[in-house]
Amino acid sequence: MKLISVCVGLPREVSWKRKSVTTSIFKQPVNGRVMLRSLNLDGDRQADLTVHGGAEKAVYAYPMEHYTYWRQELPDEDLPWGAFGENLTIEGLSETEVNIGDRFSIGTAVVMVTQPRFPCFKLNLKFGRDDMVKRFLNSRLSGIYFSVVLEGEIGVGDEIKLVSRDENNVTVADIVQIYVREADDNLVRRAVQVPALADGLRTYFQQQIEPEH
Repeated sequence: MKLISVCVGLPREVSWKRKSVTTSIFKQPVNGRVMLRSLNLDGDRQADLTVHGGAEKAVYAYPMEHYTYWRQELPDEDLPWGAFGENLTIEGLSETEVNIGDRFSIGTAVVMVTQPRFPCFKLNLKFGRDDMVKRFLNSRLSGIYFSVVLEGEIGVGDEIKLVSRDENNVTVADIVQIYVREADDNLVRRAVQVPALADGLRTYFQQQIEPEH
């Protein structure tokens, strides 16, 4: 497992559907090593902290393997690393294999898996098309959000090492399945018991099973 690319971006004003929108989805690669801190990478900042950022979404990683799918789906798009707004393009981690709560070391930092990504309209803005959010969700290629357990320096080429595996065995892909309401109640109940699951998702999932009581 390896870190392929590190990208950061600051908020910028762009025009979308005749409105001015502030977004940080446009990321640029970083050369050399960069500090990964508790809320983001140095040189990176989220635009709307009501839905982005925070400790549970400190850094967003997207598997390089998914680019093969998207290059087939979007043959006319230029898709450099960072195209999906990720901070880290990674190799060897899959949403179907990574558990919520798993911890990994990257460089001198340690991160923990908290949730998949469910994009907002700014992904449509990034690609200049109205169907990207829907296509992204339908692809089930969500990418992975991490919280930062230990701040440290990371850089392209760093090995990503598994530090600990969460014993609840609820994967990132499982969380996507619950979100789109394709999971059985047993999986939903298991998911809400995972301590590392993002609080907002836990509340949302609990609402799915509460009507039974």
